[in-house]
Amino acid sequence: MSGTGAQQGPAARQAALTELVLAEGSASAAELAERFGVSLMTIHRDLDELERQGVVRKFRGGVTAQPSGVFESNVQYRLKTMRPQKAALAERAMRRIEPGMAVLLDDSTSALEIARRLRLGEITPLTVVTNFLEAINLLADQRGIHLVALGGDYDPLHSSFLGVSCVEAVGQLRVDVGFVSTSGVHGGYAYHQEQHIVSVKRAMLDIAARNVLLADHTKLGRVALHRVAPLSRFDLLLVDDGATPEALRDLDEHKVPYEVCATAAGPREGDDRAGAT
Repeated sequence: MSGTGAQQGPAARQAALTELVLAEGSASAAELAERFGVSLMTIHRDLDELERQGVVRKFRGGVTAQPSGVFESNVQYRLKTMRPQKAALAERAMRRIEPGMAVLLDDSTSALEIARRLRLGEITPLTVVTNFLEAINLLADQRGIHLVALGGDYDPLHSSFLGVSCVEAVGQLRVDVGFVSTSGVHGGYAYHQEQHIVSVKRAMLDIAARNVLLADHTKLGRVALHRVAPLSRFDLLLVDDGATPEALRDLDEHKVPYEVCATAAGPREGDDRAGAT
């Protein structure tokens, strides 16, 4: 790739930079300048623009697509991470869905794994409510599923509909079970980096008869800028078998009902438990 960046316009080079950083997770500015054959100053201008767009997060000497306490990863990055773990959570979540239910899916890539399974059409009829464009596209033509797409302001970084109008649309509904994910789980609370996401998730919690929190093990022990809700708002937390004993003890101490879901290469299927209630 060296030398090709200088021949590209800024938009094309920034698109290529985005693809590279989303694939690799992080990179140094010096490495990117060399790989694209442009000056360090040019790379920093490109990275400044990508950071402004919310695609990546800069740190001293480099850039990353990985989340922090104030930065939520781009949906394209999240779609590629922790797939086996999210699949394990989705498989277990499917046990909570029965024909005739109204089911809510938030705009998380964990909930998207549930949508992938609902697309198989093995549990129908269903009503599925979601603000996630990825899930809407998956289920739009699925027979046996009545799809309710929540409108609002479209956010391309999350591929979802958000804002006041989305919150109002959520408040007009009632569902049997809601599946929600957050960026961090610690000390009896669920956390997320972005306030406009938090307001939608809180509204979703209010309309579900039962709420299930999907949290791959990397979420446990992490916090972010905003508290979404106390874990007592959830009837069940699903986590994969990569969770550490310390993280599970934290759930036990806060009396959080949870189940540990075996990944394909993890412990046996029966290795799950409920936290103290």
